Amino acid sequence: MHYYATRLPPTHDTIAMHSMTSRIIVLAVAVLPLAGCEAIAITALGGGASAGVSAGISHTLGGTVSRTFTASLPRVRAAALAALQRMHIDVDSTRKVEGGEEINAKSLNRSIDIELEEISPNATRMSVSAKSGVFSSDSATGAEILLQTDREMGGP
Repeated sequence: MHYYATRLPPTHDTIAMHSMTSRIIVLAVAVLPLAGCEAIAITALGGGASAGVSAGISHTLGGTVSRTFTASLPRVRAAALAALQRMHIDVDSTRKVEGGEEINAKSLNRSIDIELEEISPNATRMSVSAKSGVFSSDSATGAEILLQTDREMGGP
């Protein structure tokens, strides 16, 4: 005698569960294009001795790293330029833009763009993008420039 598994008809609970799962998947796929790189920022939460230095640095999927300093734009600009000099990164140009300034620099094999945005007279957001080609970004170099800028301003 052989026993064959028989397929039972779906119950109301099974149909409702599959319907809910389908709705969640459709909603997730529909919302995905609305999420920009800035919206999917990941904050670096350092541990141990480096927690004070790296806490507050946000990384985007595009490789840009950012941090807000409690300092005026001229003070952050001076510290950023000193950090670049300390790292032997040559400044190509600086220019004023609406709401702040841009610094363009170049190392041996990196193109670096720094944006300084004045949030208030005593708060400045600094964003750094380091690229080693058209599609290759280097967030580690950007993060180091932010850390060296903080150090130039008397941070840890």
